[in-house]
Amino acid sequence: MSGYCTPTKTWRVLPGSYRLGMSFFYFMFGVVFASWASRIPDIQARLALSDAMLGLVLFALPVGQMLMMPFSGYLVSRWGGWPVFNISSVLYPLSLLGAGLAPTGSFLALALLGMGIAGNMNNISLNTQACAVETLYGRSIMGTFHGVWSLGGFTGGILGAILAGVGWTSLAHFGFVIVLSFLLIGMGRQSLFAPGLPSLEPRGVAKKKVTIRPDRYLLLLGSIAFCCMFAEGTMYDWSSVYFASVVKPDERWIRLGYIASMGAMTTGRFLTDLWVSRLGAKRVLRMCGTLIAAGLLLATLCPQLVPATLGFLLVGIGVSAVIPICYSLAGHSPTIQASIALTMVSSIGFFGFLVGPPLIGLISEWTHLRWALGGVALLGGMIVVLTPGTIGCDRE
Repeated sequence: MSGYCTPTKTWRVLPGSYRLGMSFFYFMFGVVFASWASRIPDIQARLALSDAMLGLVLFALPVGQMLMMPFSGYLVSRWGGWPVFNISSVLYPLSLLGAGLAPTGSFLALALLGMGIAGNMNNISLNTQACAVETLYGRSIMGTFHGVWSLGGFTGGILGAILAGVGWTSLAHFGFVIVLSFLLIGMGRQSLFAPGLPSLEPRGVAKKKVTIRPDRYLLLLGSIAFCCMFAEGTMYDWSSVYFASVVKPDERWIRLGYIASMGAMTTGRFLTDLWVSRLGAKRVLRMCGTLIAAGLLLATLCPQLVPATLGFLLVGIGVSAVIPICYSLAGHSPTIQASIALTMVSSIGFFGFLVGPPLIGLISEWTHLRWALGGVALLGGMIVVLTPGTIGCDRE
């Protein structure tokens, strides 16, 4: 886990400051994303979008992420993580305004394109810095960071349900979240840039290869991330729609599947580092793939409130550990810069977000939403199949 700078001789008391400051940002980004995801059914109804049209509109967000992928890694490696991160941390919450104001599906797609661009800049710059903080601890803590993101997502989902229930419009909801985000930005910066605290940036990058071609190891990590992100994106974009159109519970329970999934994901990510230290990364990845497949099959074969909620909860546990493990392993690549390796793995992985939402919408239009979601269970099985090829991923 070498290749990163360590602060001064007083470093033993400093990692907590970095960790706390970055946790504010992870939490904020989770709240922002969940605020958008929790209002998808309302925006779909307001704009009168069919499932197929909604799928195409949702396609814009991962397109923005993919368009920015080649540039984010370069910008971070060229200028450092903090300058890129400072810009994107402001643009990302502001992109909610476009989604709230959009009068048509086309304008909504443009707003989501901007959200994807800002979100990708955040993803690469923040996870690059997280790998540097992880180096200070000498052990895996990436799961905790992603757990804080999920905690923000869980909080944002509950907040969305409450505000929708009391009649807040999507625009009013998003405006409130933007104000909250800027408060969290200020709190995070106080911890990250406190007087006397060194700037934590990767060093020694000249000793690592700058390349645009991933090796076999990174390809495997990216493929596992793809399967996970496809399933994770399905939960974000379609879980509430599935409950509203298939399970059809009382109005107050429509977002229960989303909340169950996010709650389980949050809990699982806080336990990821413990699981990896006790079981090893390979066993954890196999377990996660099995839970994703089992949860989706349960939810689609038994589309009633309790089994569907339990199924989405299992999916949440399943997807919880996969991305933190893949990002941590990629960020500590011994041959390729952290920002470039993360860009490679996240580029392949985010392609799952890219193709997932529109594909689910199209299959739903051709067959039924149940079968569209049920088919995603195959990707959970693919994680189990691909994991044995990740030689050397059992580092502690």
